[in-house]
Amino acid sequence: MTTSNYNSSLSGYWPVTQPSSEVKNSAPTQLSNYELILRCQQGMKPDRAAFTELLRRYQSQVEKTLYHLAPDWSDRADLVQEVWIRVYRNIKRLKEPVKFRGWLSRITTNLFYDELRKRKRVKHPVSLDAPRQLEDGELQWELPTEVPNPEQDLSSQEFYDQLNSAIGQLPESFRNTIILREIEGYSYEDIAEMTGVSLGTVKSRIARARVKLQSVLQPYLESE
Repeated sequence: MTTSNYNSSLSGYWPVTQPSSEVKNSAPTQLSNYELILRCQQGMKPDRAAFTELLRRYQSQVEKTLYHLAPDWSDRADLVQEVWIRVYRNIKRLKEPVKFRGWLSRITTNLFYDELRKRKRVKHPVSLDAPRQLEDGELQWELPTEVPNPEQDLSSQEFYDQLNSAIGQLPESFRNTIILREIEGYSYEDIAEMTGVSLGTVKSRIARARVKLQSVLQPYLESE
């Protein structure tokens, strides 16, 4: 689904207002991400042009996150659209615009797990390569390519199901942090900035999340 299709689907939410003088004098494409968010927070509803530009810049992040979480879901495009509807409805509640990227990731992952809980039978794995080694209390894995691997066998499928379930059991702060690190590939420093916590807290959450995932997955790995 293209950006234009998203804009069309969301058109019912756009306010019919005259553009401010700031919009007239400065095109959204010339604004920084921070300025776009501030503009979206002005007025009764987010500025249409500013929000459309914000969507264009961050849409690939949402699509990438949902692809990694649910590569086989046929309705993934609908979830991407729902993410942006939630962003549109709640962007005024974002108190620190500089943390938009982390906030967007939390909305995306929370929507995924909300949807996951609604499905009686979960057969949609996280698209992560199986661990290559277990040492020092950490799970080691590689980030996937953008193209689904046609050679995934049943054992890998079962592992992904186990991993997906284990991630879903983590506390929200741990879950979001491990997804930002291991699935989206952000640095510790980036995650600290995005989530508004110290670098030490980020490292602690990731380490504890990995230990928890290892404890949950170890019986499955040993049985293999």
